[in-house]
Amino acid sequence: MTINMKQPVFDADTQGGAFGNLPEWDLSDLYPAPDAPQFSADLEKVKADCASFAADYEGKLASLSAAEMAHCVRRYEEIETTAGRIMSYVGLRYYQNTTDPDRAKMLSDAQDQITTSTTPLVFFSLEFNRIGDDGYAALFADPALARYKPVFDRMRAMKPYQLSDELEKFLHDQSTVGAAAWNRLFDETTAALEFEINGETLSLEATTTLLADHDRTKREAAARELARVFGQNIKLFARVHNTLAKEKEIEDRWRGMPTAQSGRHLSNHVEPEVVEALRDAVVRAYPKLSHRYYALKAKWMGLDKLQVWDRNAPLPIETPRDVQWSDARAIVDEAYRAFDPRMADIAAPFFDKGWIDAGVKPGKAPGAFAHPTVTTVHPYVMLNYLGKPRDVMTLAHELGHGVHQVLAADQGEMLASTPLTLAETASVFGEMLTFRKMLEKAKTKSERKVLLAGKVEDMINTVVRQIAFYDFECKLHAARREGELTPDTINALWMSVQGESLGPVFEFMDGYETFWSYIPHFVHSPFYVYAYAFGDGLVNALYATYEAGLDGFEEKYFDMLKAGGSKHHKELLAPFGLDASDPAFWDRGLSMIAGFIDELEEMEDA
Repeated sequence: MTINMKQPVFDADTQGGAFGNLPEWDLSDLYPAPDAPQFSADLEKVKADCASFAADYEGKLASLSAAEMAHCVRRYEEIETTAGRIMSYVGLRYYQNTTDPDRAKMLSDAQDQITTSTTPLVFFSLEFNRIGDDGYAALFADPALARYKPVFDRMRAMKPYQLSDELEKFLHDQSTVGAAAWNRLFDETTAALEFEINGETLSLEATTTLLADHDRTKREAAARELARVFGQNIKLFARVHNTLAKEKEIEDRWRGMPTAQSGRHLSNHVEPEVVEALRDAVVRAYPKLSHRYYALKAKWMGLDKLQVWDRNAPLPIETPRDVQWSDARAIVDEAYRAFDPRMADIAAPFFDKGWIDAGVKPGKAPGAFAHPTVTTVHPYVMLNYLGKPRDVMTLAHELGHGVHQVLAADQGEMLASTPLTLAETASVFGEMLTFRKMLEKAKTKSERKVLLAGKVEDMINTVVRQIAFYDFECKLHAARREGELTPDTINALWMSVQGESLGPVFEFMDGYETFWSYIPHFVHSPFYVYAYAFGDGLVNALYATYEAGLDGFEEKYFDMLKAGGSKHHKELLAPFGLDASDPAFWDRGLSMIAGFIDELEEMEDA
């Protein structure tokens, strides 16, 4: 088991924007300042605690009683908390301005120190996994340890794939100049990209936001400028992906992982067949979801073919508007409060106490995320708010993560973190609550149509697009096992999933083949993307249960969020009468999207 640094994962396909008094992070709840004595003291504490932990327990785990093992685990958890606090602080400062060399240096130095300090802990998971099955069962039969069993069950699943102690220590030490270094290169490169639109220099975030502009000429200009700049940098992006995919292939091969995806499935505590059932259900549904919807959209826009810059375009009947930050807050607060006042109350401090960084700023990382930090502090949410209606949904999404992380914190550092199979549940549920509240308030048929179309597009982005991303990653990692990939080869893999997923109504401009290059999930968290589709399907099924009036739904929902990573998805969904391992489960979730499209087809004259 290694220290969990809780890297934030960026949400894909989000739009930025907003006006008004935008909040900024106050990171003083982690440390008062970069040069605060508490920060350097904690660095030394981690080093000393790791050394004493190894001295006390290395070579002795198998001989510990349950009470002694419980004490050992609590000490390990304390080290995780201190190290996580350090890395959260330097990571969040870095994401505020990835082009600031001082922040980059502080992050790099902290990574180096924490990695070196925690090397003595590598023995822990290796030695624990060597405990015999009978001894393992006896330990966790004791109430002192029983609550930690889900963590160690997930660790135990890695037992067939662990290497020698020496090799595991080498991989641990080497990590800062491996994937972490390439992640930083990617982040710093994308944050520094500049795009020239109508004589104005824009960031990546501001340029991708133009893809949802009402003015088609602006959308086209943004798409072509994105293609131009990505094309100029494509060799670097190809190098990043080649290196990370090869590094993963080498480690997977040494560990004996069956597939490139196996490690992600193991860490998510989800069975490969469940993920494949989800993937297959979504791909089968392409014609009745994305293909059908985009054909409708082309008709609404008076076009025979859609271009890539039309994918997220507003409908012609939609009135351009900017949403002030105060209005965005009010919309989400009302939706959360209508479901359960506790949900809105948990979200309130994010707005009032500096837990959200909302504005678009030079050097700031693109996209959006909710970072749980450590269970003794609180999460932080990052947005790039540019005042678009979709930004309200992004706010609802990230606050859903934040509420989930707050509720799960009582589980403690080792049990709070939710596997990705359930990590998107509260975020997508928060979006659904917000959408339903806005739909309820729609005053005209046209307003309802605009809201429904926007929700369908968000769901297509969350389900269809993310499964297409997953297929692209599967193809990329499989191809990399056969040798170096040229930019043209990666481009071709990208295009092989685009037409299939988006449908025949689309034409693809020259240069669109490079649009894989800026998506951070492929770099930061390989195969993360299916979690979005998993979460959307799960939430659709959950929401249908809520609408059907399941007795005590709210309490069951809060219990699910409070559980964090302490239960398997089967156990968490059982109170709702749901089972994600049932192939029909995914079809039910996809039917909700199809139902929205049915309603839109009936509103064509609106």
